[in-house]
Amino acid sequence: MQKIKTAVVGASGYTGMELLRLLLMHPYAELNCVTSRQYAGQALDAIFPRFAQMPGSDLQFTAPDAQTIKESGAEIAFLALPHGVAAEYASALLELGLKVIDLSADFRLNDPAVYEEFYGTPHPATELLTEAVYGMPELQGRSKEIADARLVASPGCYPTSIILPLVPLLEKGLIDPQSIVTCSMSGVSGAGKTSNTLFSYCEANESVRAYSVPKHRHLSEIEQELSIAAGEKVTMSFTPHLVPAHNGICTTTSAMLKGSPSEVTQALHEAYNSQTFVRLLGKGNAADTKNVTRTNFIDIGWAVDERTGRVLLFSSEDNLGKGAAGQAIQSFNLIAGLAPQSGLQNV
Repeated sequence: MQKIKTAVVGASGYTGMELLRLLLMHPYAELNCVTSRQYAGQALDAIFPRFAQMPGSDLQFTAPDAQTIKESGAEIAFLALPHGVAAEYASALLELGLKVIDLSADFRLNDPAVYEEFYGTPHPATELLTEAVYGMPELQGRSKEIADARLVASPGCYPTSIILPLVPLLEKGLIDPQSIVTCSMSGVSGAGKTSNTLFSYCEANESVRAYSVPKHRHLSEIEQELSIAAGEKVTMSFTPHLVPAHNGICTTTSAMLKGSPSEVTQALHEAYNSQTFVRLLGKGNAADTKNVTRTNFIDIGWAVDERTGRVLLFSSEDNLGKGAAGQAIQSFNLIAGLAPQSGLQNV
């Protein structure tokens, strides 16, 4: 099979670096263009020595320019750019005939008013919102939508860990949609490469703290997707925490149980038994980040608190993997007509 030519726009951050790693190892992807204003003119393996001697690691960074990306021969472009910036490149690349997988928040929300509320600025490309597909392949019917899409909005890391355990229960009416409370813990790489001292080693090491409360930006897409599943507007409590680890997300969600414990188990198995990257741990088992880091798996366990009448959902994933680059590669595989696990097993 001929390899699909790809580009990574904004390839110098943590997510960009993980995308590069996965694409360099992907049997059906050819990396044709990588962009970074900071590193333009320098080779991948000079900036990321871990890639030295891998085929394609001598590719040079270029400045981000839509026409240059098009001329590289790339057919699909991954955007690993900040919100507000990604939309500009998405619009230009789509006009040039490329397909786009955007890892920013620019196309995750259906309502531009919600985008402005949570991101503090008017949406930069509202005309594209109606065609953007929220790229969570495990949701019912979403794989086909992704496969047919020109523009995929790849989900955030926290939302992936929260949405996947909850959606099957909401769709079957097994929990009260207005009773959802979630606490998540993320490694420091989730903040991206930043000069903010709060995320420096001396501030983050040996410390755990909540942040971005009570209205983390990811809450917008979480409530959007849960509302679709529930068939009513969902408003929930979400508290993210920073933990002294490089990567990994551990999430605990609880909600008032309306169904039975056996129905919870059945709903999760019906939804995910056939999904390659969802591992169901079973009732009474909690998820552990050490089992998912450096993989594209999300592990889900659950329990029922008979005393309070609440169901507890436990999930873990790699925020740079299933929560970002790996999930974007899943969408790439669907668009390219490849098996879902292509380039994502044994990584």
